[in-house]
Amino acid sequence: MTRVAIVDDHGLFRAGVRAELEGHVELVGEAASVADAVALVVAQHPDVVLLDVHMPDGGGVAVIRGSADEAPDTLFLALSASDAAEDVIATIRAGARGYVTKNIATDELLDAIARVQAGDAVFSPRLAGFVLDAFAGHAPPAGPGADPELDQLTAREREVLRHIARGYMYKEVALRLGISAKTVEAHVSAVLRKLQLSNRHELSRWAAERRLD
Repeated sequence: MTRVAIVDDHGLFRAGVRAELEGHVELVGEAASVADAVALVVAQHPDVVLLDVHMPDGGGVAVIRGSADEAPDTLFLALSASDAAEDVIATIRAGARGYVTKNIATDELLDAIARVQAGDAVFSPRLAGFVLDAFAGHAPPAGPGADPELDQLTAREREVLRHIARGYMYKEVALRLGISAKTVEAHVSAVLRKLQLSNRHELSRWAAERRLD
C-alpha cells in the first residue's frame, strides 16, 4: 500500500483529505509547517507527499528542497488551491512530480497518487500547458556536440539518467537495465559530479529541461 504524508497548514483540509484516503493508502503522518514537513519526510520517507504550495513559513518548494537530500526517493504531488502558472512552474522546477488543485475528486486524487508513484507526471488538465510552455525553450540537442554537458556522459550514464528522469527508483532502474542497485547509484553519483548538481531532484529537473524522459 502506498505510504502517503499530508502537508497543509489548514487542519480541516488535512482532516478531510485523511478521511477520503483512509483505507486506500497508508497515511504515515501530517504536517502544517515547512519545518515539520521536512522532519516528517526525513523521518518517514513516504512514497508520496501531498503538498500544499503556500504556507505561512514558506511552502512546497521549501519542503522539497529541505528534504531532497535525506529522502531522495520520496515523490511530491502538489495539492493546492492555487492554479497560478508561476506556482505550478516553481513547484515543478523544485522537483514535484505533479500538480493538482484542491477541487479534485477523491477517485482522481487516488489515481494521481498511484500514477506519481508509478513514475508519471500528473497535472490537472489546464495546468499541463503551463509546464509545457515553461520548458518549450528547452528543445532536445540537435546532434552530437550540441550539448556539451550531455556529451560528458557515457551511454550507460545517459540510459540511467533517462530512467531517473522518468521517476524510477534505483532498484527499478537496476532491474530494467540488468545491473545492481549499487551500480545504478555509482552511475548517478558520477553524473551528479560531472554536471555539478547536488541531488536527484536537481538531476531530474536537468533531464526534464532537456526532455530526456
